[in-house]
Amino acid sequence: MIDGFRSSFAASFVSLFTSGGTLICCALPALLVSLGAGAAMAGLVGAIPQIVWLSEHKMPLFAVAGAMLVLAGALQWHARSLPCPSAPALAAACARTRRVSLAIYAVSVVMFLIGAGFAFAVPWLQA
Repeated sequence: MIDGFRSSFAASFVSLFTSGGTLICCALPALLVSLGAGAAMAGLVGAIPQIVWLSEHKMPLFAVAGAMLVLAGALQWHARSLPCPSAPALAAACARTRRVSLAIYAVSVVMFLIGAGFAFAVPWLQA
């Protein structure tokens, strides 16, 4: 029972970090350039050249992030029906873990959608 919660919590964190990669890949450069901070973006790329690599490989990045979101969503769905322990302290911890895990998952989905918007929708609308 606790293992189901741990796996959904861990999957939520993994999906958060992969979704964060989509923001770094696509939303951050677009935001900096649109704000007129192209020099800051150039400095950032000079300091962290992996940003260019992420942008060049955005399709696999979004595929992995999407797969992690699907996995985390499936684990969230499964964990919602698992019983919490009957001890009051453990039941409170169980309920808190469910809420935190669901919030992390929701933030991950929003980050993924923002990154996808900047990576795919904005260029498509500009064409």
